[in-house]
Amino acid sequence: MGVLENKIALVTGGAQGIGRAISLALAAEGANIAFSDIVLGVAAEETKELVRAKGVRVLALQSDVSQFGSAQKVVDDVVAEFQRIDILVNNAGITRDNLLMRMTEEEWDMVLDTNLKGTFNFCRAAGKQMISQRGGNIINIASVVGVIGNAGQVNYAASKAGVIGITKTLAKELASRNIQVNAIAPGFVETGMTKKLNDKQREALLAAVPMKRTAEPEEIAAVAVFLASPSARYITGQVLCVDGGLVI
Repeated sequence: MGVLENKIALVTGGAQGIGRAISLALAAEGANIAFSDIVLGVAAEETKELVRAKGVRVLALQSDVSQFGSAQKVVDDVVAEFQRIDILVNNAGITRDNLLMRMTEEEWDMVLDTNLKGTFNFCRAAGKQMISQRGGNIINIASVVGVIGNAGQVNYAASKAGVIGITKTLAKELASRNIQVNAIAPGFVETGMTKKLNDKQREALLAAVPMKRTAEPEEIAAVAVFLASPSARYITGQVLCVDGGLVI
């Protein structure tokens, strides 16, 4: 039996990348998985099959996390299917990088609406359900950029710093209801974005990382499993940097 046997997990942005890795890792420990994404295309179907192969139930839902009504519908659909939500992973996020003086209002709004407001929307919708069932576990995917900043990412850094603020505040608000709220702050992860870097860009990126490599999505997922597990039952309000030493 896995450490999350029969738990119900909801992962936003779960169709690919870190979200897919987290969905699969939770499923491998016995959790039934619901995941949402902005588009339910080929990637979502692949994720459904991979999760199902772990021997658990899976539900895929389309959602625009920036819209509270959409977040509430996802939560309602998950509860209708599984009767509860034990674990929420707020993973959905985007980047629209630019220097401050070149950044458009649209680039700012899109990133803040998805990364920050999206986290708020799902925390609020799923939090209400967790309060009613007197227990739950919320894991927000932040970023080391929200801790140390990064040139060309003022919108992304602000959104992820905000996610950290949400995490710490909700940990205080919800602890009395037996709800844990923690965050993972990944560094550079081997996803579609980092794979597009040329050799010079990759060399510059890795020069800042003491371990001299990027993380695999599965390494982020392993931390999510830990935070969702009974081993972490006395941890709340924390931000775990999974960054190869980048923030040292």
